[in-house]
Amino acid sequence: MKRNDLKELIEDGENVHCEFKRKFSSHEKIAREMIAFANTKGGYLLIGVDDNKDIVGVESEKSESELIKDVAQNFCEPPLDFSIDYMDMHGKEVVIVEVPESNKKPHRLQDYKNEFDINNAVVTIRVKDKSVQASKEMVRILRAQTNNLQLKNYSPGPEEKFVFNYLANHEFITVKELSKAINISDRRASRTLVKLVRANLLMIHVKDNGEEYFTGIE
Repeated sequence: MKRNDLKELIEDGENVHCEFKRKFSSHEKIAREMIAFANTKGGYLLIGVDDNKDIVGVESEKSESELIKDVAQNFCEPPLDFSIDYMDMHGKEVVIVEVPESNKKPHRLQDYKNEFDINNAVVTIRVKDKSVQASKEMVRILRAQTNNLQLKNYSPGPEEKFVFNYLANHEFITVKELSKAINISDRRASRTLVKLVRANLLMIHVKDNGEEYFTGIE
């Protein structure tokens, strides 16, 4: 990374592709940030930069590098790809951790389970300038994307047709709204909406607080 690129990243502030950390906080917290980038569109973790964009630097490049390597390999499942760069800014060293978007989604916090447990796995995604826990709906969509499981020759049933009719009069629909409207379980409502996303008939959106809603495709 060039100096001007780093300056631009810092000036732009935290966003969907960039997170500042004054210092390495804890393995789990850093893992959540790195996992969120891998599960979304990739991004940069800048260590030695405060939330207000002040450059505070790190005490030891080597120490930070070893901690990041440990996080990526031992606190993320599957382990994450990443690269590390260092740059002197005003006499202070900034550690630049780049995490590319993964083709092995969804990554989760290491739980030492042989099988992915959707009910307990901690999967994070990036929403604007925050890393938030993904819902079961988002996890299912991430898994489908990784396995290229787009639904083809999909024939919508009564529940799906209700969704289309609902969206003709409302801006969006949620799992809870669908469940309540046609008196089905949240799980069934979730699967209905996820199928429509996988069939490219709906889009999933995430609010700042992590809540999700679904809209038609314009």
